[in-house]
Amino acid sequence: MEDLTMRTYDLTPFYRSTVGFDRLFNLLDQAGSDGSPGYPPYNIERTGENTYRITVAVSGFAKDELSLVAKENTLTIKGEKVASENSKSEVLYRGIAARAFERAFQLADFVQVKDASLENGLLHVDLVREIPEAKKPRQIAINTGAAKAQVIESSVAA
Repeated sequence: MEDLTMRTYDLTPFYRSTVGFDRLFNLLDQAGSDGSPGYPPYNIERTGENTYRITVAVSGFAKDELSLVAKENTLTIKGEKVASENSKSEVLYRGIAARAFERAFQLADFVQVKDASLENGLLHVDLVREIPEAKKPRQIAINTGAAKAQVIESSVAA
């Protein structure tokens, strides 16, 4: 018998409580079955009506070992440790993960990266959803049927 991974989580509650990450949760739902490890762990929070925060645990990585790239509707976070050649100590046991990683997040339309900060081993990426005025809903006045269309009189040349 082949080993089958059983999915024991349900993302349905997130569909009801988020705005702007619908496509992200669909991709997470699909990607969960491929057996990929969850390194590094992350949180996605809604901090306001149109603001979000992605928090990634990047303990052990310095600011210059991390890179954030926002291209089209994808946010990619990469981490790569720089090997220290001047270290004279020998590591007997390595329990702290220092492996390279790449994490990609699909962003909804009109969601843009606002800010990023690194504090206490956590990378915080603040996002904002800015809908252009042309795409926002607008109120349309309803007229009564009593108003008639104006007829412009024209003179016919004889």
